[in-house]
Amino acid sequence: MKYREMEWMREGKKYRIQQKWVPLSQISPYLIKAVLIAEDDKFWSHEGFDYEAIQKALEKDIKAKKFKLGGSTISQQLAKNLYLSPSKNPVRKIREAIITWRMEMMLKKKRILELYLNVAEWGDQGIFGIEMASRHYYGKAAYELFPEEAAQLAAVLPNPRKYNPLGESRYVVHRSNLIYSIMVRRGIVVPEYDEVIEGDEGTTATGQEGTNTLRESPYQVPSEEGISRTQ
Repeated sequence: MKYREMEWMREGKKYRIQQKWVPLSQISPYLIKAVLIAEDDKFWSHEGFDYEAIQKALEKDIKAKKFKLGGSTISQQLAKNLYLSPSKNPVRKIREAIITWRMEMMLKKKRILELYLNVAEWGDQGIFGIEMASRHYYGKAAYELFPEEAAQLAAVLPNPRKYNPLGESRYVVHRSNLIYSIMVRRGIVVPEYDEVIEGDEGTTATGQEGTNTLRESPYQVPSEEGISRTQ
């Protein structure tokens, strides 16, 4: 946040940090699940680093001949948000890895998640933390968020300054639909009656799924591996 304030000062922008801290118990379980699906599906099992995601990101960088090295876990993103700049240079990534390792050693997973959800940037005008994001976009507290709203908020996290959860960007619509559909498949969300009927209509008499997806999307909904982190 300090980095962002300095950036605004350099650019002559009169934004200010908008943040309201809330404990994990006061955040919608739907939002927590949606963020984990979107940003770090292995959060509860890894020790700060998702080596498979890092490998895929590195292979992508080599093909593109650029150094971006995405695949950051929530723990890594928290280390960056609290102590480092958003730059992607190798030195910063090394410092991030050290801080991440220390946090994982010292803090419980729930505390790391709570910190992350309270300091994550969620807009281009100083919106930080899920409570302020929920109030800004939906006019309600974070614990009141519905599944669809949670999916929309989670969908913009890779680039919250570019995307608006309430916007009509094809990227946000597709990504939020995918997150929501995974939540349904995992039993996190119980579909409404109309959605169940719609889903049944997309199933053949042999029990094989048709081409219809649970929710309408401009794209065919891919597998869960279709969600990738770009931090």
